[in-house]
Amino acid sequence: MSGTSLDGLDIALVEFNYTNKLNYRVLASKTIAYNPKWKSKLEHAFHCNESALSALDLEYGFWLGSKVNEFIETSHCKVDLIASHGHTVFHQPKEKISLQIGNGQPLYKLTKIPVVNNFRKQDVLLGGQGAPLVPMGDELLFSEFQFCLNLGGFSNISWNDSIQRKACDLSPCNILLNAICKRLQLNYDAHGILASKGRINSELLARWNAIPFYTQTPPKSLGREWFELNFLADIQNEHFSVEDLLATAVQHISIQINTFIQHTQKEISATLDQNKTISCLVTGGGAYNQFLMAQLNANAVTDIQYLIPEPELIDFKEAILFALLGFLRWNEEINVLASVTGAVKDHCSGDVYAT
Repeated sequence: MSGTSLDGLDIALVEFNYTNKLNYRVLASKTIAYNPKWKSKLEHAFHCNESALSALDLEYGFWLGSKVNEFIETSHCKVDLIASHGHTVFHQPKEKISLQIGNGQPLYKLTKIPVVNNFRKQDVLLGGQGAPLVPMGDELLFSEFQFCLNLGGFSNISWNDSIQRKACDLSPCNILLNAICKRLQLNYDAHGILASKGRINSELLARWNAIPFYTQTPPKSLGREWFELNFLADIQNEHFSVEDLLATAVQHISIQINTFIQHTQKEISATLDQNKTISCLVTGGGAYNQFLMAQLNANAVTDIQYLIPEPELIDFKEAILFALLGFLRWNEEINVLASVTGAVKDHCSGDVYAT
């Protein structure tokens, strides 16, 4: 899969088996950084016309196939199924649009391995947000945590309210931080060092915190369109220094995440042990941002503990969970929860290429 932060292509080879519950084991994993050509193509796909986008969809599908073949050759393992999320270009669920490029046909053609892809479209057509989808895996594989937080291009979270799994997007994360860093020709703010040197702009922070999305109730999801509309003009304004923008962005992200967890925790507190610390599993590239994690902890409610796992799970949790969605789709089991996306029903989603 490829995230909105454009860090690269994440590939994980995952084995699933059932004992008393569904278990998984990662046999191999790798992130393939995008070269400047591919990073530019994916970054500007949002502005392509229909013809150019169709061509890019096929080209990217062939590229994915070539990278999967290289990965399989070096991992020396038999692969039964490929689950491919692709790269999101458009996400407008209200318009029933969610497009992930990386055509499944050339991916199957090059690898000769069955492919499941296009996980989001069916959910959108069923009235859902088409996102987030990984909470199905959170429920099956990481249910010991009260919350599962992903700090990717956007921050998103899932939780169980004792009745059903729920989830939603929370705020921009790396898509915002990395866009600010572009002003210094940097891909990202390593460990949050630049942000730690800045000062919070209270006026800008208040304006960002007042964005209507934050008062909406789940299910809800975010896309690049929303990000550009609400943040692009501010981060390109040279009146604001990069360091101050980063400091303000980190504070904004941490406030939105903690406000949501605090509110949600109060709603489900009756089902939890009042003396037990609320555990939140943190994954995604933002988990490596030490300043962001420090601000999350500084702004946290007193009974929330942010837990950072081993690097493999930080880096590849989403890839692992989309492998699970593909596994479930192949076995014709439910892999999308209506309680998470707002669709009219739970369903089994994904296109299959096997002939």
